[in-house]
Amino acid sequence: MAKMIHSMIRVLDEARSVEFYSKAFGLSVADRIEFATFTLIYLSNAETGFELELTVNKGRTEPYDLGNAYGHLAVSVHEVAVERERMLKLGLKPGELVELNRDGRLFGLFFFVSDPDGYKIEVLQRHGRFL
Repeated sequence: MAKMIHSMIRVLDEARSVEFYSKAFGLSVADRIEFATFTLIYLSNAETGFELELTVNKGRTEPYDLGNAYGHLAVSVHEVAVERERMLKLGLKPGELVELNRDGRLFGLFFFVSDPDGYKIEVLQRHGRFL
C-alpha cells in the first residue's frame, strides 16, 4: 500500500514561508537540501509524519501563477475558533469561520488562511472524518 508522505508547493521567499508555517501551524524545518538550481525545505511537527515540502527555485523573482487547478492543503485542530483568533492576533488574516452541514448534522467547521504565496490552507475542527 502507498503511504502519503508529503505535499510540495513552490514558494518565492524561503524565510517568509518558513516563518508563516511556523506561526500558523507550528511546523519547523525537518530537513533542508540544497541543489545547484533549487532548495528543498521539509516542514513537519510532532503531530504527524506527513511533511510539507517547500521548493525554492534559485533566481526566481516573479510570484508563481497558482492557476485554477490548485485546491488546498488541510490541517485539523482541536478548537478551530481558538485557532482562528490566534491567527487573527498574529496578523495572518484568516477567513471567516464556516459551518458546513449535511442531512441536518455538522459535517465540517472550518476557515481558510492563505500563505505568503497565495496557497490556501483549510483549518478544520477535529470532528467526524477530520480527526
